[in-house]
Amino acid sequence: MELEAFVAVAEELHFGRAAARLHRGQPTVSDAVRRLESTLGGRLFHRTSRRVALTGLGEALLPDAHAALAQLRRFQQRGRALAAGDGTGTTLVVGHAEYTGHRLLLRCLPRLRDRFPGVTIVPEPMPTTAQLTALRAGAIGLGVGWATDGVTGVRTRVLSTERFTALVPEAHPLADRAELSAAELSTTALLTWPHQINSGLCDRLLAAFRIGGADLRIIRTADSVQAIAAHVAAGTGIGITVASALDHRPPGLRVIPLTGPSTTADQVILTPAEPSGAAEALHDLLLDAASAER
Repeated sequence: MELEAFVAVAEELHFGRAAARLHRGQPTVSDAVRRLESTLGGRLFHRTSRRVALTGLGEALLPDAHAALAQLRRFQQRGRALAAGDGTGTTLVVGHAEYTGHRLLLRCLPRLRDRFPGVTIVPEPMPTTAQLTALRAGAIGLGVGWATDGVTGVRTRVLSTERFTALVPEAHPLADRAELSAAELSTTALLTWPHQINSGLCDRLLAAFRIGGADLRIIRTADSVQAIAAHVAAGTGIGITVASALDHRPPGLRVIPLTGPSTTADQVILTPAEPSGAAEALHDLLLDAASAER
């Protein structure tokens, strides 16, 4: 419970939303986080009456917490398989970051199941940095995430290159533009993903604004494109996402691609140095599906 509470609060940056996500009372979640902090001997969050933010310790430990939870779920799935009489109990945990092309996974996982009927497949939402930690620890067998610097001990293959896009209300002065540059969005109130969920994407977006001589002003973050779109529709600001996260155009909003240096990001497949047969097969299925979409 302590690790689940930590991860939920770290991703929501709000104890109430974390409690709702875990179907627990807020005091229960707060107590779980305090117990974990007491065990570790340090604070995981800065808490004020207005905001919750990760401390340096919390930032450093979040990928390990994701990896530990993935390992626990893998243990549970293998245990259930063995208890049901499956002598092998083979499990493939597949990590996938937010904003990645889930439609590719939805297309490929049934094919993988047909090829490997004895393998239990466990999709696991997980930030890219956590996937790297989990792959090195053997907690997951394959990940789909975003390219980031400093990757060691993990095989990386580009799945697709995605363009950043702006979600703009139809009545906004910029809504009639075919493309937008970072300079045109300088000092604009922007809504996008939290850094702890997709640090690689955040760093890439920051580079686009820096190269364009513009100021990146993020006023709100949300962990789903649907939540970003809702805030844009409410008039909070302009949303920034990637094309692969949009299954359709949100009603009342224009979807406008960003143009200029660093306005694209690579979606990647991550595997360990020696992947299992099922992981290797899924790797190839994903590449084939991405190629067919181009």
